[in-house]
Amino acid sequence: MRRTDRQIDSIQTPTQKADYHVIVIGAGFSGINAGIRLKQARITDFVILERADDVGGTWRDNTYPGCACDVPSVVYSYSFAQRPDWSRSFAGNREIHQYIRHCVEKYDLMPWLRFGANVQQAVFDARVGLWRLTLEGGSQLTARAVVSAVGGLVNPAYPAIPGLETFKGQQFHTARWRHDVDLRNKRVAVIGTGASAIQVIPAIQPTVSQLNVFQRTPAWVLPKPDFTVAARTRRLFARLPVLQRAVRNGIFAASEAIFGPLVIVDSPASRLLERAAGAYLKGQIQNPALRRKLTPAFHIGCKRVLLSNDYFPALARENVDVITDAIVRVTPQGVVTADGTTHEVDVIVLATGFRLDIGNAPFEVRGLEGVSLSDAWKARGSKAYLGMAVSGFPNWFLMLGPNTGPGHTSVLVYTESQASYITQALKTLFERNLRYLNVRQCEQDAWHDALQARMRHTSWTSGCRSWYLDANGENHALFPGLASEYVLRAKTFRPEKYDFTVFAPVTTCQLKVVKDEDLCLD
Repeated sequence: MRRTDRQIDSIQTPTQKADYHVIVIGAGFSGINAGIRLKQARITDFVILERADDVGGTWRDNTYPGCACDVPSVVYSYSFAQRPDWSRSFAGNREIHQYIRHCVEKYDLMPWLRFGANVQQAVFDARVGLWRLTLEGGSQLTARAVVSAVGGLVNPAYPAIPGLETFKGQQFHTARWRHDVDLRNKRVAVIGTGASAIQVIPAIQPTVSQLNVFQRTPAWVLPKPDFTVAARTRRLFARLPVLQRAVRNGIFAASEAIFGPLVIVDSPASRLLERAAGAYLKGQIQNPALRRKLTPAFHIGCKRVLLSNDYFPALARENVDVITDAIVRVTPQGVVTADGTTHEVDVIVLATGFRLDIGNAPFEVRGLEGVSLSDAWKARGSKAYLGMAVSGFPNWFLMLGPNTGPGHTSVLVYTESQASYITQALKTLFERNLRYLNVRQCEQDAWHDALQARMRHTSWTSGCRSWYLDANGENHALFPGLASEYVLRAKTFRPEKYDFTVFAPVTTCQLKVVKDEDLCLD
């Protein structure tokens, strides 16, 4: 049955005033982008809450040796705030962190930033249309809307290895690097061979006496076209920004037209990329036994494709041992593997990645009728319309929510689109004096079901175990299409996809939106 009207609540504007119109949670790339867009839309009654003491998110927290981006610098930056003087084609963490700080200064966001503000709980009061946020320490803030820009890969994932706490040497995660620990001439164990490990291992290998690399699953690795950007090129980009935009657009177009389909779609064409990666491995690793250890048993794209020029050469050095036997436990002296060997080490580095928090609430979030976001997602899976709006949680918008991660290009292409969409939604909320906007359940379900139907044909569901997949084998992390498709789908906020209530009496204009015929079926 087609529904042609919606719930209308014609109450007067409440006497309680919110502390802010909008609260943005997180001051990484996404949160800063949201703040910039809000200011540009003349929505200035907002605050950006950051639990740490500086902006930057993952680029503030990850300072391990060799840390760098695996997306070209001209693409891994805001399209509206290009930096002409990137030192390398793939920037390191310090330079990216400096860029985020620069954008904060350029767009004068410091007055809107509040550091040391760790949100513990968020509860929606439907009666007055306000979110009540409780911070660590017990203080509270209220807002008509919240933008959750906490990121999906923020908190380190620590492995559940028996005896890890008994180790007498130093141990730490790559995302919490201990710069006070001197690795020179030490016996070091690196647990994990993912995106962080392939950067850390070549960086520390020359200085340690022995490096034991514990690998559970090898990764497909391709060469990284990384180089120092010539001073002449930087001067040209500074004088001719249009030239840098052309380079950026060219790289993005190539990733969409060539690399994107090869990584996303599980097809015979993707095997071409797999053969190229296999040839690269063979050319880099001469030892047949080591090469067998480093050859994946799954199709390329099923797990994250890694880029490196120095990972394989580092593994081939005399002071490096790649160990594929499963870790059984850790003792005070070292790591014990399934073959009974105790690998004595002085330092353990956990390169075990991050908890995938895209499908989990970052803290306690309660929407309509007190429903918990964690409970809602546990019952139905982590679903969000366009990855940004969750039914039952009005005026709560996500950046990098479920199924909005890329597998082949810059995540900032997605977050820029989200910042624009959310700003349009917030302008609708405020200009029409709405109590709240709540995405319709059927719209959310239709979006999610369509994505999962497409997901069956992607490399990510071709048979391997990865952090992309949940316990039911569903991918709630990545978008099963090109970034340009997502941008087009999220280009315009469509009020007819939402139910809403209003403070003031309903106007003719509002009635026209309410009775829009373009509604999904219940």
